[in-house]
Amino acid sequence: MKNPVMTASGTFGYGAEYSPYLDLNRLGAIVVKGLSVRPKKGNPTPRICETPAGMLNAIGLENVGVDVFVEKKLPYLRQFDTPVIVNMFGNNEDDYVAIAERLTGVNGVAGLEVNISCPNVKEGGIAFGTDTRVTHQLITKVRKATTLPLIVKLSPNVTNIVDFAKTAADAGADALSLINTLLGMAIDIKTRRPRLANVTGGLSGPAIRPVAVRMVWQVRNNVKLPIIGMGGIMTADDAVEFMIAGATAVAIGTANFVNPSSSVAIADGIKSYMETNGIASVDELVGSLRIGE
Repeated sequence: MKNPVMTASGTFGYGAEYSPYLDLNRLGAIVVKGLSVRPKKGNPTPRICETPAGMLNAIGLENVGVDVFVEKKLPYLRQFDTPVIVNMFGNNEDDYVAIAERLTGVNGVAGLEVNISCPNVKEGGIAFGTDTRVTHQLITKVRKATTLPLIVKLSPNVTNIVDFAKTAADAGADALSLINTLLGMAIDIKTRRPRLANVTGGLSGPAIRPVAVRMVWQVRNNVKLPIIGMGGIMTADDAVEFMIAGATAVAIGTANFVNPSSSVAIADGIKSYMETNGIASVDELVGSLRIGE
């Protein structure tokens, strides 16, 4: 990676959608919209609504499917000198394994990010990322299915995120992404109806940033894997905060909807912060939080 700034899955399409607004070569990595084995239509509308200092979404993981991505979306991304990380999800372990196998060895795919916030239909709908036993079993199988770097995206909707970080590490993860969205809902008091057709959705944006920073710090102190921090990063200062807490890299999500070129602006801002403070390498920033001094 040329710099520590990535895009967050689900907020940057397949890259081409944002190319009119920024130079994709200037990103540290592109994380594309989550892929399933087959194309998925997603949830009915309305599926996005604004909330104080953030937004709720219940897109339902709409995507073109892994085969269409490889055949029609990935060729465009190969022209850029930026690693492409593919976010992936499934309804059962076999789905995850199939996607991992399909993408292994494909030119232009630098790594996989495993979304474990999805319901496991074979376990009665429990999310893969809210049961350590199920998490370990899934990541172990995906690890065996691919030689690609494996990033596990952790759900914050758990009692102790450190337990899940340790589980993912033990199962063979190479890095961790945290956090995914928090579960929330909003109601229109005039109609007394949910603002989302799905009723609940994922909360993102600045409102969740303190939660995300806290979780990154906790995981950094207990697990020795690289961490990609995300959750409400809108400015370079926000990104630096995550890095001081322990994030090796950061991913920009909701900010892309406010300013499509925000990822590049944040990368420039991190560089400026380092120059101003005499910091020669981002490694000097990562995990540099001072407590009790």
